[in-house]
Amino acid sequence: MTATPPPGLRLAEITPATLDAALGIEVRPDQAHLVAPVVKSLAQAYVHGKTAWPRLVLDGDRPVAFLMAFLDIDFAGDGTGRDLRSGLWRLNVAADEQGRGRGRFAVESVAAEIRRRGGTRMTVTYHPGPSGPGAFYTGLGFRPTGETSGDETVAELALT
Repeated sequence: MTATPPPGLRLAEITPATLDAALGIEVRPDQAHLVAPVVKSLAQAYVHGKTAWPRLVLDGDRPVAFLMAFLDIDFAGDGTGRDLRSGLWRLNVAADEQGRGRGRFAVESVAAEIRRRGGTRMTVTYHPGPSGPGAFYTGLGFRPTGETSGDETVAELALT
């Protein structure tokens, strides 16, 4: 899953200076039911501060996408810590920026951060169906695990 990112793409932390830019990222109207808006993601990042990793994707200084990773969460939610996972929690690519490598760059950036922290797999959940992002994730090498999280498909990518 490594490709040369489009030139000029970089990640930026969400700070007071980048907050409005992050909040301005909106997906296409037909995708709005598939991913939470950035404002909800940032509220979740605040509540889950130790495990959430929100970032703005910039092309030069222009905001083009928002991503949020989860790092070492108790995926089973049973409090045992036996199923710690890291992965992509949210990906919002601006409507007019889709199909230009922004999503791939975001996924590869999360994979690199997970590797940097010693992880060997990356998890993603997504709404299944023809209008969902399943084909995008499969194209990047993710494979469904057979699990679901709520009404979403769980898929994983080996990072070795």
